Amino acid sequence: MANKSKNKLSTAQTEALIKTLKTRFEKNKTRHKNIDWSVVEVRLKKSPEKCVSLLQMENTGGEPDVVGLDKKSGEIIFYDCSAETPAERRSLCYDEEALEARKENKPAGSAMGMAEEMGVEILNEEQYLELQALGKFDLKTSSWLNTPAPIRKLGGSIFGDRRYDYVFIYHNGAQSYYAGRGFRAMIRV
Repeated sequence: MANKSKNKLSTAQTEALIKTLKTRFEKNKTRHKNIDWSVVEVRLKKSPEKCVSLLQMENTGGEPDVVGLDKKSGEIIFYDCSAETPAERRSLCYDEEALEARKENKPAGSAMGMAEEMGVEILNEEQYLELQALGKFDLKTSSWLNTPAPIRKLGGSIFGDRRYDYVFIYHNGAQSYYAGRGFRAMIRV
């Protein structure tokens, strides 16, 4: 992972990240129809702090890729596009409140806490369904989703996966954690 105290990558790190992202972009053109790589690259070079977050997404197994362009702001939208929920972001409960509430067998952290440290957001239900429309993800794992406040207020949280060639959105107690559940991130650049 990039050093969290740094807000900028070295020139070599930035160049390596951009090369990795470009290779993935060119390999998966169906994810970002009508978006030109040169536009993405310009935005990346103008956003060093976002590159730090993208490198953290990459280093934790997320395989970030371009999935859209916000026509109003011009921002490029990246989602984690790894086949399974990122390996280095699993075995986490939902948020810090849930982590604090656990008295025994606490996980190492929370999905929301780790996302905040990385400078990214957790996919919400709508974004997760958009991702699943681009391919088949989470066939063996599941991903925490940004949970609506009324559900969270009652102690719950939601997650999604794909089973039987169908995308399911489920609920669980926010304090729970599983080896096969992590979170998928998104960032706007």
